[in-house]
Amino acid sequence: MEKIRTTVRIAGHDYTLSSYDPEAHVQRVAKYVDRMIGDLTLATRLPAAQVAVLTAMNVADDMVKARDEVARLRQENAELKQQLENIARGGK
Repeated sequence: MEKIRTTVRIAGHDYTLSSYDPEAHVQRVAKYVDRMIGDLTLATRLPAAQVAVLTAMNVADDMVKARDEVARLRQENAELKQQLENIARGGK
């Protein structure tokens, strides 16, 4: 599979990125980051470097919470599957 080059605009700067992901996905991610940077810039009035670090922390926080939720849902799914198998065998 060949990498796709995509130019995105984040915080007023253009970046050309190479990725195996479709261009639409890369643009979506860039818009998310741009929006978060913009929101923090307006809310905090911090220097760009600090806004970038806070944005990275917020994105990482979102990712960790999402991974935790996926793990919780997988566990719940496994438990429900086990309950269904027990019911199908005539037990509880």
